[in-house]
Amino acid sequence: MKEFKAILEAYERIDFGQHRAALATVVRVRGSSYRSPGARMLITDDGHWVGSISGGCLEGDALRKARQVMTGGKGMTVTYDTREESNQNLGIGLGCNGVIDVFIEPVNNDAGDPIHFFRQIVETQEPTVLATVFSHPILVGKKVWMTQPGTFVGADASLPAGLKADMTAIFESRKSEISVYEENGESMEVFLELLQPSINLILFGGGFDARPVSQLAKSLGWNVQVTDECVAHIAPIFFPEADKLSHCHRQFIDREMNITAFTACVLMSHNYEYDRDVLQKLLQTETPYIGILGPRKRFDKMMEEFSKQGFDIPAHQLHRIHSPIGLDIGAEAPDEIAVSIIAEVQSVFANRSGGFLKYRSGPIHRRDESSDQVFKHRYIQGAFQENSDQHQTSK
Repeated sequence: MKEFKAILEAYERIDFGQHRAALATVVRVRGSSYRSPGARMLITDDGHWVGSISGGCLEGDALRKARQVMTGGKGMTVTYDTREESNQNLGIGLGCNGVIDVFIEPVNNDAGDPIHFFRQIVETQEPTVLATVFSHPILVGKKVWMTQPGTFVGADASLPAGLKADMTAIFESRKSEISVYEENGESMEVFLELLQPSINLILFGGGFDARPVSQLAKSLGWNVQVTDECVAHIAPIFFPEADKLSHCHRQFIDREMNITAFTACVLMSHNYEYDRDVLQKLLQTETPYIGILGPRKRFDKMMEEFSKQGFDIPAHQLHRIHSPIGLDIGAEAPDEIAVSIIAEVQSVFANRSGGFLKYRSGPIHRRDESSDQVFKHRYIQGAFQENSDQHQTSK
């Protein structure tokens, strides 16, 4: 979503009286690539671009193809074969070992502009499936998007009948894919893309160690809110990049804060009673991530107190709580701890186990629960178990 926002900002700065533009999107990858399907770049005829479709090796050729699209006014799909034995036509030995399809379409600053769709999608703040026709004699570039309840935006009779069911299925699989349809004897390829809202991060506690967490989260394009019961801790000078600062008492958290399934909550106030009370409130929300700064015994004490009060946390809810917080990277200083925390939040929202990529058996960009379990098993059972145990003890 950060790339979406950057493209929108760049789009607003284009003087369409002087320049033309095009949008390049990775729609299919066979084998390996630097970027996965959905990666985009906005290109203008003066040679500037925002975003990327590779590690820099394809952008130059994409710029040349984009100029053709700007002149012709019609989208086109370009295939890049980056396998070591096949990519000499690009003039360099890439060796990425993949075949990449990139759809390039004109951007005209009108109602049918693809950027018009992106602006609406960003504003919805809910999961969306975007369908883009990238191969068809007539309908190339046609777009339609759907929100979770099954509401279509931009639909018309020209789109295939099976599209709605296929888009609905993407919400369940959580994986973007290509669908092929036959319409009036013509083959139509459609890129079905799952777009999720930016992560909303709420920091409960505005101490000095919360500042690098806020800064790093904003650098990733996340929305950041900092709240504390002590108004002195949430002065704007301490969190200049935060989207919102809140002086909120713990008992009003559920009333004053919008905590959704795309909200990550980090408790780092260093006040045991505050963190305990906030945790009890958060367990009644949709947040999939609750991180608590401090040693495990601190959380164990909270659990004991909850049990005595008759507030037992079901086993299926415990997976949301991360205490000690963060990934095991040997973090000590506040900046290092911030990296550990942000990396763990990212892994949770990406449905990944957060271990070393060299132990992952499948493609590194794939959201695959079965391969994640294999990856996680290898990490836990491997040579790093001892370090992990030491980390948990020292917290």
